[in-house]
Amino acid sequence: MRIILQREVESLGEPGDIVEVKDGYARNYLIPRGMAMQATKGALKHAERVRQQHEARQEKALGEARTLAERIEKTPVQVQAKAGEEGRLFGSVTAQQVAEALERSIGEAVDRHEIRMEPIRSTGTHAVTIHLHSEVNATLTVQVVAQ
Repeated sequence: MRIILQREVESLGEPGDIVEVKDGYARNYLIPRGMAMQATKGALKHAERVRQQHEARQEKALGEARTLAERIEKTPVQVQAKAGEEGRLFGSVTAQQVAEALERSIGEAVDRHEIRMEPIRSTGTHAVTIHLHSEVNATLTVQVVAQ
């Protein structure tokens, strides 16, 4: 059965794509959940509009991610943690703490799940990668200071 995707479906495609799937998969899963619609003449015209809207949203999201990445890379973040005399932390600095410090610094929330890092266990300066978009990653400088 030929269908038009209304939403992004893993391993099938993006909104507006016309794909061929098994009848049962389309009738029992994709169409009832609003993820797809049957490909008819009128629906094919609608598919082109859906594809254009999806591309416009993706371009806008990419632009916003690039702007945010520039702001993040310009702004170093300072996190305070309890530490021993040799600079070893009692515990560690987590992605949640980095996200909160970043939000205080730039005024915009970043999901802690998008922060790619190992727990920081020592004082000093550390580089942390933040995944903002499929094409955009930002490198944040985190300075850990002993309390």
